[in-house]
Amino acid sequence: MKHLLSLKDLSQSQLLALLELALKIKANPAEYRHALDGKNVVMLFEKPSLRTRVSFDIGINKLGGHCVYMDQQNGALGKRESVRDFAGNISQWADAIVARTFSHVTVEELAEYATVPVVNALSDLYHPCQVLADLLTLKEVLGSLQGLKLAYIGDGNNVTNSLMLGAAIVGAQMTVICPEGHFPDGFAVTQAQQLAAVHGGSLLLTPDVSALEGVDAVYTDTWISMGDSTKLSDIAAKFAQYQVSKELMEKYKVKSFMHCLPAHRGVEVTDEVMDGEGSLILQQAQNRMHAQNAVLVTLLN
Repeated sequence: MKHLLSLKDLSQSQLLALLELALKIKANPAEYRHALDGKNVVMLFEKPSLRTRVSFDIGINKLGGHCVYMDQQNGALGKRESVRDFAGNISQWADAIVARTFSHVTVEELAEYATVPVVNALSDLYHPCQVLADLLTLKEVLGSLQGLKLAYIGDGNNVTNSLMLGAAIVGAQMTVICPEGHFPDGFAVTQAQQLAAVHGGSLLLTPDVSALEGVDAVYTDTWISMGDSTKLSDIAAKFAQYQVSKELMEKYKVKSFMHCLPAHRGVEVTDEVMDGEGSLILQQAQNRMHAQNAVLVTLLN
């Protein structure tokens, strides 16, 4: 591994190794207390964040490293100063760059010109760190990812893209359920299908909610992504049947619920499900830190 821009860049053995390392770091934090001693990580954030910023900042500290946070008060990447120059300059001081950007092109450009590892902390196309945490959570809950049956329901987005790729790499059965016209990026679908064929997984895209039958976990996200100007009133009727409710979970016998957060309670998911016994949302949030720490330890050692 030189960078982590998308899960598609990982082999199955690399992805599984990251999950195993994350489990070790989580179980034995003292053993990794000095893993990043003397290392400095710059975080470039074009978008606001709770989980990503806090989990990276505290996680780096727990590994003995130092974190520098830069938001848009310095100007959007490529505006005040070119992305190329950002990457070149930061590489003179820092040991790694973590970037949360609007455009995936920006992350790719950072990686092209940086001489240190670059980690995609979210772009418009992918959210690899989130899905590593999700797979880690499912591994803890199910004991193994072998035979995993995962469903995503709602609006296809960057999280969906990375979920499809992650599921394909571990050989899982992935079902994506969206209203017509709201399926995930076609290129990401093709990538996931190719990876699933190699690793013995499968990918089904359908508007039919009944495809939830028999899955281990159902995953949803906001119906309107950050930066999207669509009004909820314009799509509410179209998405109504895709809300994850207690009735939906019980009807299709789904035990576990997942969400990358932030969630709009009462919109894509009800409070009963969010706060219910099968909700994995806080375990996912905690595992963001452990999964990201595994990535940083791997890249910087």
